[in-house]
Amino acid sequence: MVEAVLIDLFSLPANLQNNIQGLLCNTLETIEKCSSTHAPFVYVMCCQRQGSERKGEQEFLLPALGGFQSLKRRLEVVCALTTAAALYTIKQRLDEKDLSIIKVILPTLRKDLMKAYIDHLFTAVYQFEYEDLQMVSDSENLQISEPQGEGQTLPSQDMALIQSEIQMHLKSLPSLKGELTILRSSLIPDDTFLHGFTTRTGGISYIPTLSSCNLFSSSKRRDPHVVVNENLHRLANAAGFNPEAFHRVKVNHANAVCIMGKTEPDRYDGIVTNQKGVTLAAPGADCMPVLFADPVRKACGAAHSGWKGTLLGVSMATVNAMVAAYGCNVKDILVVLGPSVGPCCYKLPHESAKEFHRIDPKCVRLFDSANPHTDIRRATRILLQRGGVLPENIQDDSITDQNQNITFCTACHPDKFYSHFRDGINFGTQIGFISIKD
Repeated sequence: MVEAVLIDLFSLPANLQNNIQGLLCNTLETIEKCSSTHAPFVYVMCCQRQGSERKGEQEFLLPALGGFQSLKRRLEVVCALTTAAALYTIKQRLDEKDLSIIKVILPTLRKDLMKAYIDHLFTAVYQFEYEDLQMVSDSENLQISEPQGEGQTLPSQDMALIQSEIQMHLKSLPSLKGELTILRSSLIPDDTFLHGFTTRTGGISYIPTLSSCNLFSSSKRRDPHVVVNENLHRLANAAGFNPEAFHRVKVNHANAVCIMGKTEPDRYDGIVTNQKGVTLAAPGADCMPVLFADPVRKACGAAHSGWKGTLLGVSMATVNAMVAAYGCNVKDILVVLGPSVGPCCYKLPHESAKEFHRIDPKCVRLFDSANPHTDIRRATRILLQRGGVLPENIQDDSITDQNQNITFCTACHPDKFYSHFRDGINFGTQIGFISIKD
């Protein structure tokens, strides 16, 4: 069942401007007749004329809206200077109401263009269907045709203009939830490495569980890649790295490691390099982003370590990759565990917790319960030390000076961090990142 209707009147031909009220009235009448038992939310998208005190078509549309009582509280006119701005505003309205099934009614000539905008601004969470407005300038009647076949692919120059328009609009948006904040470790020397762990502030993602500096896009979430990319560019600008030389692990919850410059695995949870100016990153939203630095051989790495990856030894696998690829001495490698869910909040089924108990009984609290509290940080430290990493070269929440602690519990700090455990399936993601300075 359609939950919302978008009527695109953004770029009507000049010979139809005088009939805009009639166009809208006929369209709304059709919606009302087809929606007697369930009135959808209706958004009318139109152009705001730049440099004018009047809001373009909106001034002409408002008188046409009064007679539609069943739609009155569900009807909104959205005017903007660009299609990107108008459509992004409508997306915000849809997300506020958790609406996902949308019918788009628009001029035939706008269909391919609108599909391109929607492909950029929405994810697979949403379902769109399209109907054509058949507009005849000498007729007062408006007919909605049956959906037509797929149109032709837009020329590359049109696609480039659409992408540029979207990027410009997103770039103009204010940061949410305060300024962008980066946590840094005192263990990693800043004369050789650029590094940090992000928090949730300073981006443009507006959905509550993704707000605001979400750094991962998924077909299962409502934050599109273009928004995440804008967040990344804001992070890169604040941190001082090149977003075009940015490499994030392809999470598989296992222990494969990618060595930059060699054949890239399909999926991997660790990545290492000795190339200057290349930024490596690992995501985390309860799972640990772990950073590695060797100031002697000037190599670095990043790893994503959830409970499965921890048991499979992904952190030590990343250390071993640095030793094998770059001749690092394991005793020179520094390891920092980033914000992640702590044993205060994290529980695993008893069978899974048993594996951590085998590493060290202190990794599990309330072991006899059905879902014991589990400490993936302690397990990571123990496995690293067993592999030869010096205890003093590992930073986690056991640090003596808690003012230097950056391994916060993500679930305990909703103002600072995202948490899958706390927020559910539509969770945001922070990252740990590191690069070798030029």
